[in-house]
Amino acid sequence: MKTKVIFFKKKNYLLLSKISEAISSSKIKSNKKILDIKEISEATKNDISFFNSYKYIEILKKTKAEYVITHKKYEKVINKYCKPILVDHVLKAVAIVTNLFYPDSLNDSLDLNVLQPSKKLSKTNIFGNNVLIGKNVKIGKKTSIGHNSIIESNVKIGKNCRIGSNVLIKYSIIGDNVRIQDNTVIGKKGFGFLPLKNKNFRYPHIGIVFIDDDVEIGSNCTIDRGSLSYTQIGKNTFIDNQVHIAHNVKIGKSCIITAQVGFAGSSKIGNRVQIGGQAGISGHLVIGDNVQIGGGSGVVKSIADNSKVMGYPAKDIRIFLKNSK
Repeated sequence: MKTKVIFFKKKNYLLLSKISEAISSSKIKSNKKILDIKEISEATKNDISFFNSYKYIEILKKTKAEYVITHKKYEKVINKYCKPILVDHVLKAVAIVTNLFYPDSLNDSLDLNVLQPSKKLSKTNIFGNNVLIGKNVKIGKKTSIGHNSIIESNVKIGKNCRIGSNVLIKYSIIGDNVRIQDNTVIGKKGFGFLPLKNKNFRYPHIGIVFIDDDVEIGSNCTIDRGSLSYTQIGKNTFIDNQVHIAHNVKIGKSCIITAQVGFAGSSKIGNRVQIGGQAGISGHLVIGDNVQIGGGSGVVKSIADNSKVMGYPAKDIRIFLKNSK
């Protein structure tokens, strides 16, 4: 789904000199107009981005961003591909710049622009009692929404969907034939903060959630929206009850994820992956296609295609079973 939806109000541009002044001791005197802040893989020459780990060096080589927020230790490598803006704390600087572009990005309060479904929507859809629908919401034909559920402003939901009771959906785009069971929350702000010396510093999340066609999501699940990009659930993936999916996680097609699995932020899950109950996936990992992960496993490293793993830390299932005898 490539639909462009604006959930947060954004300033049209910021001057590079003003950005530099807000985050860096090395001031840049330039009236260049910066249009947005984006992840390094998505940034254009008129956007600003950031670099905070050598694991993203291959993405850096391909970036179109002219200016990148970074730490001094990465200065030499950055200079090969773009212009560095040096800061002491990269993620704190990114949070400050994001908040400059999106002044309301830290406000995640209840959407007060919600009303009972309109007569137009009610002609083609079924709504339970006390359903509330926000401004500019689009809902496809033959979709039903259960009692006490809230669909906040600008959300898009496809046709033939089944949304349970006590469900909250915000900052999300949902495809056709999707089923979401009771008490699930989709699109909330992720667990984004920086533990600094004197206090925890909140990190704004301006991304959204994409849920593709034919997905099923169980009861009491939580799916966080992206920080700068998006969280995604691929087509025909089935998710059991009480699963938590953190910000920027991208899950492929036709996956099976059983109860109480947890995904830390920014991990990428391939197609046809099967994960047993109560497994945990650490952040910023890549799980290949056709991977099987045993219940209760702790995945702390990326996993190649077609692997079967189990245990904590997760290892090849044959080694795990041999060592368990």
